[in-house]
Amino acid sequence: MCGRFTYGDAKSLAALFQVPTWPESPPRHNVAPTQEIPTVRWNRETAAREVRWMHWGLVPSWAKDVRVGDRLFNARAETVAATPAFRTAFRKRRCLIPADGFYEWKRRGKETGAWYIRRKDQAPFAIAGLWEVWRSPLDDLLESCTIVTTTPNELMQPIHHRTPVILNVQDFTPWLDPDCQNVDALKQMCVPWVPDEFEAFPVGLLVNSARNDVDDCRQEQAPRQLAFEDP
Repeated sequence: MCGRFTYGDAKSLAALFQVPTWPESPPRHNVAPTQEIPTVRWNRETAAREVRWMHWGLVPSWAKDVRVGDRLFNARAETVAATPAFRTAFRKRRCLIPADGFYEWKRRGKETGAWYIRRKDQAPFAIAGLWEVWRSPLDDLLESCTIVTTTPNELMQPIHHRTPVILNVQDFTPWLDPDCQNVDALKQMCVPWVPDEFEAFPVGLLVNSARNDVDDCRQEQAPRQLAFEDP
């Protein structure tokens, strides 16, 4: 599962995703489901990438209630091509979700503690996403998205049984291309990321509440301040 993540300044994101202009927005340190998040998708009319703000929690076009999206903030790579809520978006409506880190909660006995995972160079990266359009009974349109997750790699296995799909830069273009609908080719991109360039460390209790969106959420916590220590 990926239920919290972070992203940095507009300049670094625009450079990575090759978007000419990036909407001015402050860095986020504790993004949670149901919030509005920036995504990158392909615009057929302009034949270019564009930034779109979307509701995190995918609402299928056929949903009768927008609250369906509250629990659809992740899509499992292993079943995404067959799951009714995601299968059409997986073939036709994929996006990139900018991040520079994410959180997972590690359980040990009856206690849990948050860990922060980021690149060692602290550079931004792209999480694989899907997007959809939902029309309300009042004819309002809502664009929403979900994060694709996969099995853990060596770094993540001791922390959690799922991890977001982090795409290689060379996969950005085919992932965004709505004409690329080969399910096998798409699934080959949804594999565990190479852990060598990433690091993970425990953080404090601030991140537990989505109301806390400050840099201290992602700061490493000294072992003596943790509810438990890693063996």
